Amino acid sequence: MNDFAEEVSRGGRFEFGRNWRAFLATVDEERIAEAGLSLRKMLGVGDLEGRSFLDVGSGSGLFSLAARRLGARVHSFDYDPQSVACARELKSKYLPGDQSWTVEQGSALDEKYLESLGEYDITYSWGVLHHTGDMWKALGNVCRTVKKDGKLFIAIYNDKGMRSRLWRRIKQAYCSGTAGRLAVCGIFLPYFFLRTCLACLAAGRNVFADYGRERGMSVFHDWSDWLGGYPYEYANAEEIVNFIEQRGYTLTRIKTTEYLGNNQFVFTRKVGK
Repeated sequence: MNDFAEEVSRGGRFEFGRNWRAFLATVDEERIAEAGLSLRKMLGVGDLEGRSFLDVGSGSGLFSLAARRLGARVHSFDYDPQSVACARELKSKYLPGDQSWTVEQGSALDEKYLESLGEYDITYSWGVLHHTGDMWKALGNVCRTVKKDGKLFIAIYNDKGMRSRLWRRIKQAYCSGTAGRLAVCGIFLPYFFLRTCLACLAAGRNVFADYGRERGMSVFHDWSDWLGGYPYEYANAEEIVNFIEQRGYTLTRIKTTEYLGNNQFVFTRKVGK
């Protein structure tokens, strides 16, 4: 049994790849365009022509595909073998035979693996490093994959104190086995659904349909990702900024949340560091 399968079997890891495989059925040109738009907005660029792009924890492969469509040379990797298969499936469907997009299995905690990849104009890791089991080590590792004057675009769960610690317990329960998963889903999925329905009424619009306009994602698959997403770590924005800046970066852009979701950061690696 490989490391990933062993972690899943003992309740130490959520199978993100299984969730992403279900999500693939929803991927279309609109979602790809929305994913590309979110990259362009946060990075402050019109396209990625001529740039190299490392997708750390590529998940479904949607953002790797979006980056490639924007002109980047892309390397994607993920620890979850089913996520790797998802990215390869997207590549086969939308860019068959493309030599400028490679996909493989790897871990953000594997220093030797990351060293073997070299340096990139853009390293992207959205909502991934807090699921590795050693977030600070993973952050330190990815900092070394960016070229001088290159960009690091990451998203990390916000630290909300007791609420974050409570959700860590809930996610552990979800991954503990069938009984835990059914209990967590039975309690929280109806709550999420009702809350979103109330939001639809309050806003006078279909929030479910509009959700895909946020990074091209899917509300139902994101709920599963949130409930089961373990390992689960978090940090406040100041902690992340201090950690990355100590490694020779300057903060270029930040988008924070008051809730449990992701704070988003774009850093630029200083020349000479």
